[in-house]
Amino acid sequence: MTNGRGFSFQRLWAIVVKEFIQMRRDRLTFAMMIGIPLIQLILFSFAINTDPKHLSAAVLLADRGPQGRALLSALKNSSYFQFVRQVQTESEAHDALARGEVQFLINIPESFTRDLLRGDRPTLLVEADATDPGATGGPLGALPSIINAALLNDAKGVLDYLATADGPIDLRVHAKYNPEAITQYTIVPGLLGVVLTMTMVMITSLAITRERESGTMENLLSMPTRPLEVMIGKIVPYILVGYIQMALILAVSHYMFHVPMLGNIFLMMCVTLVFIAASLAVGVTFSTLAQNQRQAMQMTMFFFLPSILLSGFMFPFRGMPEWAQAIGEILPLTHFLRLVRGILLKGNGLEDVIRQLWQIALFGVVVLIIAVLRYRKTLD
Repeated sequence: MTNGRGFSFQRLWAIVVKEFIQMRRDRLTFAMMIGIPLIQLILFSFAINTDPKHLSAAVLLADRGPQGRALLSALKNSSYFQFVRQVQTESEAHDALARGEVQFLINIPESFTRDLLRGDRPTLLVEADATDPGATGGPLGALPSIINAALLNDAKGVLDYLATADGPIDLRVHAKYNPEAITQYTIVPGLLGVVLTMTMVMITSLAITRERESGTMENLLSMPTRPLEVMIGKIVPYILVGYIQMALILAVSHYMFHVPMLGNIFLMMCVTLVFIAASLAVGVTFSTLAQNQRQAMQMTMFFFLPSILLSGFMFPFRGMPEWAQAIGEILPLTHFLRLVRGILLKGNGLEDVIRQLWQIALFGVVVLIIAVLRYRKTLD
């Protein structure tokens, strides 16, 4: 009788062995314990960069003189700017900036070289998409030193009069869409996408696994319904939940944090509907792949972690290496963040958002097809 009361290393060892056996049988849990730390290590060590460089820029080069070309070459040779296009008009330049195709716009006026040689301090206009202040702060801070080093290199001999205390040019920087670099303008709208991703995927990932564990899955399979009908039927109720979350977050953003809402709210609702549908499709797909609710939750976290780290919500997207950006471009949250910030802060219209919107829709369709194909196999 004393054997059952005292501490027994034999019984302890038996429990330890039992846990290892369960761990080995639950391969998904074991993979998560190894996979999540590896993902965090790789993302934080290689992909996350708080000092982004090689940011996309466009140039409106109206001056063909030597000083204008020297200035452009200096900006190209710096590690901050990567010129991806040369625009011909200011309208084209502003459209590229509004759509997020470039981060910076360098405007070198037509009389730049002539005014510089006359000592008239010509104006150089630099416009930046400041919806993400973390991405533009470093390059804008380095601009004066880059420009002065480029132009003062020629301030010798007969051109020594260019080496003035105020600098040879008048640098004007316009941080558009968020001129005061208010962090809430970037973070709070982005939270809409993060919250919707977390809740929509998590809720629906438990849908079919809950049916299986409660024993009602057989009833669904015996009903005269098609897989697509079941999938859509499980998604539709949560769309209303997503809209309630959207309304709450936008109201708090505007009235508590004073986030501007320059765009069309109806367009915002349409964009959000596509994103909600894509997120719900991911959750339903996970529920068809998982054997139980615990596995469904693990898959949700496995999807949510890269989404929040690689979408540009926490860290500048363009500061990540190309392979990380390629992964981020697949995730719907990346495109939704651009849409939300574009509509609220820039006042973007349908033509501006369609490029990002179709990618979210394509992702949702592909994931929903996988869910439909997996639906009939969920009891196996």
